[in-house]
Amino acid sequence: MTRHRRERPLRRIAPRARRFLGRRKQVLLRLAGWSVLESAHTFLGGYGAAKALDDGFLAGRTGTGLAWLALAAAAVLAGGLATRGVFRGLAGLVEPLRDGLVRRIVSDSLAEAVEAPAARAGSGAVSRLTQQTETARDSFAGLVLVARSFVFTAAGALLGLASLAPLLLLVVLPPLALGLLLFAATLHPMAARQREFLRADEALAERFGAVSTGLRDIVACGAQDRTAAEAEHLIAAQTRAAHALARWAAARSLALAVAGQLPVVLLLAATPWLLGKGLTAGALLGALTYLTQALLPALHTLMTALGASGTRLLVILDHLTATEPRPTPPATPPAPVDPAPPRVELRSVTFAYGPGAQPVLRDLDLVIEPGEHLAVVGPSGIGKSTLTTLIAGLREPDTGDIHIQGKPLRHHQLSRLRVLIPQQAYVFTGTLRDNLLYLCPDGAEPRALEASAHAVGLDALWHRLGGPDALVDPAALSQGERQLVALARAHLSPAPLVLLDEATCHLDPAAEARAEQAFADRPGTLIVIAHRISSAHRADRVLILDGTRATCAPHHDLLERSDLYRDLTGHWHTDTPTR
Repeated sequence: MTRHRRERPLRRIAPRARRFLGRRKQVLLRLAGWSVLESAHTFLGGYGAAKALDDGFLAGRTGTGLAWLALAAAAVLAGGLATRGVFRGLAGLVEPLRDGLVRRIVSDSLAEAVEAPAARAGSGAVSRLTQQTETARDSFAGLVLVARSFVFTAAGALLGLASLAPLLLLVVLPPLALGLLLFAATLHPMAARQREFLRADEALAERFGAVSTGLRDIVACGAQDRTAAEAEHLIAAQTRAAHALARWAAARSLALAVAGQLPVVLLLAATPWLLGKGLTAGALLGALTYLTQALLPALHTLMTALGASGTRLLVILDHLTATEPRPTPPATPPAPVDPAPPRVELRSVTFAYGPGAQPVLRDLDLVIEPGEHLAVVGPSGIGKSTLTTLIAGLREPDTGDIHIQGKPLRHHQLSRLRVLIPQQAYVFTGTLRDNLLYLCPDGAEPRALEASAHAVGLDALWHRLGGPDALVDPAALSQGERQLVALARAHLSPAPLVLLDEATCHLDPAAEARAEQAFADRPGTLIVIAHRISSAHRADRVLILDGTRATCAPHHDLLERSDLYRDLTGHWHTDTPTR
């Protein structure tokens, strides 16, 4: 066991808790302000009852007694307003905690997936993200409410007891302190049992997640009994942890009885002595009011919350925010990618969106030579974008094969081999440099960065933003500007195969021509889903899809051979689109 695990959870959590609360001082001050009203309500409740009896009813002044009771009733209304204000301010503490835990769990889960991409996502992460996070949120909210209420209620009650008669504190404080000490002694064992219960719960969730995805294989292999036995073992472990937790909860009840009931018993037993010391009947009534109506209910709620919600929250936070180092898997260098322009070959490729659907592509044979610039045209919905996703490896053909450099597509490391830029360009909040290097896992020289930006026509945006280190707000960019960023990113990437799926549709004809020419001059094989007829003019060959067959030839040859191509070129608009 590491040193991290030998330390107590409270010691590990305390620094984070101080930082969390330190960043929310204004919220805490608002809660404290509302709680002062609650403290005043507690003070006036017992003090008003004492004065109503001594100065009012026992003295024959009924009006004075009723006035003191009315003042105590007004304090109750003020306490209600305080509770309303407390609940309004509580969200300022609870929601940031929940959001931070969710971010932590998601980040850790993604990091684990990146470190072990072949592993199945653990069901334990689902338990942490749902059950444990919500439990932490609810426990924290309840703990803030009861701890705040106890502190200010106890302050008001003890101040009231001291105001009535300091002798009352000698009777009340010793059993109260003893009960609190006994209760504190149960917290660490309770936290340990709670931690064991959470581990057993996660192990059970992990096991059931694995079993649920392999039921068919379990039945086929006849492994039902073995699987059931393993599950029963985990269920038994969880049951034992729950029983141990319940036993310590019972021990906590003893401390609650000492702190909650013994002060009342001692006060009643000491009544003759107190009366002999000059205490009035009203003071004794006020003391009982403080104990039974304020201090002891608040203490009972605090002990219950700390013993259940508090230990549960402590263990869950320690579990969810643990920073134990993960074992680092051995570094596996990526398979080298040939930088030479690749040859792309489609052999009898057929693809349909569903078993009963008509094929979008049927028995397509196509060879794209190394370094070739191919434009793909055809009516809308004919399968142009589907073709690019198949070549990019985002979809698999129903029948047929796709080869690159003579090897099946699945044998390649596609992230380094090809880059696909769709019509809707992806730009994220960050620096321009980060956006452009997104497809460069090994980075790029500053001069290469600027050269790619200049090649595709990003100069104006580059200078307007203030250079590569300027922050990019995607919402502040036009669709055409976002496309230019994505095009520069693809141009800078080391991938030797580029697929542009109407990636220039929001650019004017001159800007589109400049961008496409930049990719034509770039070493590599280029496939463009054409948005204008000018894209077909610039290509080495044009592939036209008509739904039943495909024809691939240079632009001038297609004008003679394809009626559909002639029809498309006759109706193709070259107007500047809205940017």
